[in-house]
Amino acid sequence: MTLIIDGHTFHYEMENLCRLFFPYQKIKVLTEIPENSGEQMLVYTGINKETDGIVITTRIQFGDYCRGKTERLGFPDCESENDQERHMAVLLFQLLTDYCGFVPKWGILTGVRPVKLLRRLISEMGEAKALDFYQKELLVSEQKTTLSYITMQNEEKILSLSKPESFSLYISIPFCPTRCSYCSFVSSSVEKTAKLVPAYLKLLCREIAHTAQVAASLQLRLETVYIGGGTPTTLSAEQLDILLSAIRGSFDLSFCREFTVEAGRPDTITMEKLFSLKKYGVTRISINPQTLNDEVLKTIGRRHTAEQALSAFVLARRTGFDNINMDLIAGLPGDSPESFVSTLDQTIRLAPESITVHTLSLKRSARLFQDESEPYRNDAQAAEQMIDYADEQLLKYGYKPYYLYRQSRMVGNLENTGWAKPGFESPYNVFIMDETHTILACGAGAVSKIKDPYSDNLNRIFNFKYPYEYISRFEEMIIRKDQVKANYGKFCRISEPTPSD
Repeated sequence: MTLIIDGHTFHYEMENLCRLFFPYQKIKVLTEIPENSGEQMLVYTGINKETDGIVITTRIQFGDYCRGKTERLGFPDCESENDQERHMAVLLFQLLTDYCGFVPKWGILTGVRPVKLLRRLISEMGEAKALDFYQKELLVSEQKTTLSYITMQNEEKILSLSKPESFSLYISIPFCPTRCSYCSFVSSSVEKTAKLVPAYLKLLCREIAHTAQVAASLQLRLETVYIGGGTPTTLSAEQLDILLSAIRGSFDLSFCREFTVEAGRPDTITMEKLFSLKKYGVTRISINPQTLNDEVLKTIGRRHTAEQALSAFVLARRTGFDNINMDLIAGLPGDSPESFVSTLDQTIRLAPESITVHTLSLKRSARLFQDESEPYRNDAQAAEQMIDYADEQLLKYGYKPYYLYRQSRMVGNLENTGWAKPGFESPYNVFIMDETHTILACGAGAVSKIKDPYSDNLNRIFNFKYPYEYISRFEEMIIRKDQVKANYGKFCRISEPTPSD
C-alpha cells in the first residue's frame, strides 16, 4: 500500500488509520503520487490552503475501486492542526469502512490510552460534552464509550493514591521456557540462553541496588513493585530468592501497596517457587494460560496443557495466595468463539481476583506474523464475539473494568481490559497506563519513565534491549540511571513524604 501525504504533516495518524483496516500491509509513505508505479493500493490525503480556509481531500484507489471525499473548512474551524487532522481522519475512516464493510468500534482512535484521552476531554469541556465529542467526533461506539467511562471511574480512587514523591518499580526477567508464536516482547527461550541467566541475575541485582540509591537520594516513595518479562518464574527457586532478597534489601517497602510477580507460564510454577515468592512478601501473582484449549496452546507454541494451568492455580491457592490474576487472549489462531467461551467460563469458576482479557496483537517481530507457512487471517467478527461475551460475563460475576489499553494491529481493532473484583485492582497497572508517576525500571529491555509530578512532562531512560547486550555493556548502561536525578532536578521541588494512607 502507498500512502500519499500532500500538504500536511499528519502521516503518523493517517498511517495508523490505514493499519486499522489493513494491519499486515506494508505501507509506503510518499509526498507525491508516483507515475506508473503499478501500485494496486493507493491512499491519497491532502490539504489545499485557500484565502478563507482549507480543503481536505481523501481518496482511495484499490485496483478498479476508486472513491474520494472532500471537506471545506473555513476560519476559525480550521485554525487548529488537531481539528484538521481529526476531520481528515474522519473522511479517510468513512472511505475505508465503506470499502471494507467493517466499522471499528473505537472509531478514529489509534492511541494506546483512550481512557486517559476521555479523562482529559472531560476536564476540558465537561462530562456531557466530552462524551458527546467522544462518540460523534471521534466516532467511538456507544459500547466502547461506556466501557471507557466505567473504567475511568474505577481508576479514579487508585489514581488519588499517588503522591508527588510516589514511584513504582519494574523488574524485567526476559526469559521464557519457549517463545510464543504471537510474542513480540524482548524475551528469549531459556533453552537457548540458559548460560546467560547467572550473569544476568548478578548484574540485575547490582542495577537494583543502584536504582534504590538513586530513589532514596530523591526521597521517593515506592508504591508498587512489578516483576515481569518474559516469565520471571523461569528462574529457579534459588534464583528467585536472590532476586527478591536484592529488592527487599535495597528498597524501603514500608509504603508498598502491591508486589506483583508474573508467574506467567503454568509449566514454570512449583510449590518451592511459590513459597519463595510468599516468603519475600509478594502479594499478587499472575497465572496466564491465555487459553484452556490444548490444541490452541500447541498452535501458539506453549508446552503446557490446560490441566497444568488449572493445577497451578490450585497450587497457588494452597500456598496462601489470595490475589491471583489470570490472563486470557481473544483471537488466538485456531481458537473459536465457542472455545473462548469455554476458557472464560472455566476461568470464572476458579474465581481469581482479577482476569485480564487481551486481544491478539501481531507485531512484525512475532513469529506468527513472519511465518508464511502459518498464515493468520484477521477474524475480526470472531474476536468481537469473544470480547463481547467476556464483557457481559465478567460484569455478571462481579468483576469491574479498572484499566484498559490498546495496541497496533489488534484483531478487530479491539482492546485489552483488566477486570477485577472490588478491592483487588492492580495499582501498578493503573499507574503505568495513566502515566501517573515515575516508573523506575531495571533489566534488559526495561524503560524508566521519569514523570514530573507537577506537569505532564515525561522523560524516558532506556536500558539495553537484549540480555547479552545488557551484560556486555552493563557499566555503560548503569551510568544512564544518573539521568533520573538530572530529570528530577528540573522538576519543581518535591514535598516531604506524606504519611501512608
